[in-house]
Amino acid sequence: MKRMFLAIIGLTMMFDLSAQKKVLTMEEAVIGYHLYPRSKYFQWQGDKNQLTYLDREGLMSESVDKGEKKVLLTVAELNKILGTELKGYPNIEWLDANTLVISRQGSIYHIDVDKKQLKQTFTFPKGAANETYSKAANAYAYTIDNNLYYQDERGNSYTVTTDQDKNIVNGQVVSRNEFGIKGGIFWSPDGKKLGFYRKDESQVTNFPLLDINTRTGELKEIKYPMAGMKSELVSFGVYDIASGKTTFLDVNDFGREQYMPGVTWSPESDLVYIQVLNRGQDHMRLNSYDASTGKRVATLFEEKSKTYVEPQSALVFMPNNSKQFIYSTNNRDGYMNLYLHDVTGKLIKRLTDVDADVEFVAVDRAGKYVYYLSSEVSPVEKQLFRVDVKSGKKNRLTAEEGWHNITMSGDCAYFIDNYSSIKIPRNVDLTANTGKVVRRLQEVENPNKDYNYGEITLGSIKADDGSDLYYRLIKPMDFDPNKKYPVIHYVYGGPHSQLVTNTWNASLRMWEMYMAQHGYVVFVIDNHGTPNRGKAFEEVIHRQCGQVEMKDQVKGIEWLKSFPWVDAERIGIHGWSYGGFMTISLITNYPEIYKVAVAGGPVIDWKWYEVMYGERYMDTPQENPEGYAKTSLIAKAKDLKGKLLICQGAVDPVVVWEQSLSFIRECIKNNVQVDYFPYPCAEHNVMGRDRIHLMQKVTNYFEDYLK
Repeated sequence: MKRMFLAIIGLTMMFDLSAQKKVLTMEEAVIGYHLYPRSKYFQWQGDKNQLTYLDREGLMSESVDKGEKKVLLTVAELNKILGTELKGYPNIEWLDANTLVISRQGSIYHIDVDKKQLKQTFTFPKGAANETYSKAANAYAYTIDNNLYYQDERGNSYTVTTDQDKNIVNGQVVSRNEFGIKGGIFWSPDGKKLGFYRKDESQVTNFPLLDINTRTGELKEIKYPMAGMKSELVSFGVYDIASGKTTFLDVNDFGREQYMPGVTWSPESDLVYIQVLNRGQDHMRLNSYDASTGKRVATLFEEKSKTYVEPQSALVFMPNNSKQFIYSTNNRDGYMNLYLHDVTGKLIKRLTDVDADVEFVAVDRAGKYVYYLSSEVSPVEKQLFRVDVKSGKKNRLTAEEGWHNITMSGDCAYFIDNYSSIKIPRNVDLTANTGKVVRRLQEVENPNKDYNYGEITLGSIKADDGSDLYYRLIKPMDFDPNKKYPVIHYVYGGPHSQLVTNTWNASLRMWEMYMAQHGYVVFVIDNHGTPNRGKAFEEVIHRQCGQVEMKDQVKGIEWLKSFPWVDAERIGIHGWSYGGFMTISLITNYPEIYKVAVAGGPVIDWKWYEVMYGERYMDTPQENPEGYAKTSLIAKAKDLKGKLLICQGAVDPVVVWEQSLSFIRECIKNNVQVDYFPYPCAEHNVMGRDRIHLMQKVTNYFEDYLK
């Protein structure tokens, strides 16, 4: 009888548990991709007003007017065409309305969708990378090691550069991906010329990274130009396909140590436009160059700043007028806006006359409307607008609050609106260019509905200067206002990173919710220096990184401490990279606030960071010795009072190991206890399943010393 009674109790408990909502596991918190709203990848079928996407049947097509669906290519047909069995969905793109492109295992396949047959295959040699296509030439340029090649439509490969010196790198990213630079190969519109970056790193110092995967270990050296030291020398070559000769542009505005972002070919393929920026990053010239002779044709205009000029985008030529182009800058009216110029440099008009940062999306073929995303409704939202180029009249095209991602059709008659908000997991709408929703393509279900989540709040407080600072706040699971809870303060705080947005769950990282489920209040706030707030809000950090940011972060914590359910004696902080710098800055400068900290891949002293980013925000150590001294954390090591754990990727090529090891050395000198955990094979971010170990390490540290 007793056993039966216990069995009934156990069965009842089992049913009770099954009815309860779930709590995240650490694995789910780190790599639980199923917990994020995921939509179909809708694309336009080239310049055709036809939607395409992949599903279980294969490649699908959907008409915009009636929503009629059909299968363009089944999975079996794709497998037959490629001569292999696809595992998972491949990455696809459209060259035109009938040509599908799939890249797989060293080859790129062009598929005729109507005929359901292989149109062309480009197979590249081992080690090929940076494959870049020219439709006009029907050819791909690519790199192997440090040299540049191209393959024509017949499959013949040609050598463009033959540099033996490994310090000379052709056709690849320069300036460490700063200034919006994402590649190093630039085909001319007519396909007859091939532009490319050439990078000379012979004067750049090496930094050794330790590879422990060999029997005795091996040092692998990377080129790492530190602030105030010698930098790479960038030039720009133009290779003529017919003659096989290369001409280098005469770009010599500011000496050899200068930057060349915003590379743009003229529509006629005779000129190359480059936004030439001095090493000090406070003076930019927009120049045009003759692509045949390399001579500078003209300087269209210049931009200067007392802080920095930061070009991020190439020019966009008007489709109906090749003598006019759209230029983006935040250096004229205080916000990132769009301006219409002619090819002499004359300003025709400011297209987006708004006190908010905007982002170019498209211009229609007639050149009548320019479409752009704007933060003018709210800095934590992105809304689509269009402006009439002639009249200047603008219209808002997206009505729902939140963060909108837009894909315009080729003729700009329609757009795919993929958006979310704190209320909406994800919706995908087909919308006419007037803003009228044609129909909903997909409504993504809440992927977290079976989990017990703490309440998420998106809000703002006032900074000392009266500006708004936006935060997200997560209360503990099963929150009781009569209890006191410890706090996890997560921070990044650096330029070009906005953590708080009006998106699903306010853009939280799932580990934050994991901590809320384990009894913590989790708080995140964006400080001065972060984007979508205008130039003045961003550049206030110039020459003093971390100082204003700390004040803003502490302002947020002081506000949080006003709530009776916050335990002011148990506040911890965590951040990575710039966030690691902020974490150590805050625990050493405000020991009365922070009891425990975990810093990952932290910048310790800006003199050890790279030239392009470091000198933009701090100038050089020679120009700003007081700023470097004030922001350095070496001098702060002796002030560490709380518990600090530093985690570091041992082969980090971004924030090199010298940074955190130097801080540890200073702690030892001052007999200050600190905890340290290296990840021997990790780069700047600990990725994959290793990250589960990392976040468990971070969690354990707070559990041990903050709970």
